[in-house]
Order: sequence, then C-alpha cells, then structure tokens
Amino acid sequence: MNPIQRAFLKTPIGYIEIAGSEKGIKHLYFLDFRVKIVRTPAVLKDCTTQLEEYFHGTRQTFDLKLDLDGTEFQLRVWNALQSIPFGRTITYHDLASRIGNSNALRAVGHANGSNPISIIVPCHRVIGHDGKLVGYRAGLKRKKWLLEHEHAFIQRDLFYGKA
Repeated sequence: MNPIQRAFLKTPIGYIEIAGSEKGIKHLYFLDFRVKIVRTPAVLKDCTTQLEEYFHGTRQTFDLKLDLDGTEFQLRVWNALQSIPFGRTITYHDLASRIGNSNALRAVGHANGSNPISIIVPCHRVIGHDGKLVGYRAGLKRKKWLLEHEHAFIQRDLFYGKA
C-alpha cells in the first residue's frame, strides 16, 4: 500500500499543495489561502526541491515519477502536454493534433483543464488560437506569471503582436 502524503510549498504566485506516494506525484494544486509549512515528507522532497529550482529559474524540466489517474483520452492529452518545451506555447488545436484528433478541441480543453499536476504537466503552456491566455484552473494571473517566467511571451510576441 502506498499512503498519500502531502507537502506545501510557498511560491512567488501562492502556495501549492503537493500530494503523492512512492508511486509518484498524484496532484499539485495552487491554493488561494496561506498554509503553515511543516516538514516535507521524504517521498515528496525531490518534488519540492525541483519546484523550488523551477521558481528560482535554475530548472526547466522535471524528472519525477507521476501517478496520474484519468481516462485513456486524458492520459494521452497529459502525456502530450509533457512534450511542450519550456519557454514555448502551443494552441489547443496544436494539442489536439498532437494526440491525433484535431477535431477534439473541446475534449482536449476539458482534459487540459482537468490536469491534476500543474506546472510539472505544463497545461499553462496551452493558449488560445489567437495567442490569448485562456483556461487555467489556477487563474489567468498565475498562467501569465508562469509564461513570463519561462519567457514564453517572446514567442507569442513574434507571431501575435503585443502581449
């Protein structure tokens, strides 16, 4: 049995709750309230360290075991999200094409929005077809911050004009 353990991390854009076990990270959610940071369980220490490195600008990719639960379709979308490089964005249409179903825009959008492991499974790197920020469960201010942190708006500016 792999009991789920929890850790909390303070970031420049709010607190994050991380849950996981020996099998891997189960979820990572932004919280809209403060929490008291207590000792991080050993099983989550590598995750919190990698996230701290990401927020300090010294990490661009994550090397963590994930324990994703979802439908076959959701898992395909979440796996495709992990192939979007740091500092790049794609559209929902691009994402649908990557999973081989360019007509499944709504389903792709729903799966993207249901991603339980934000940042590590970078759903924030998916933008609207017109270059606008749309659809981020943790809020568009956080999505904008993450993309600016990754310098992803440079790419957007080249193709869509002003940020």
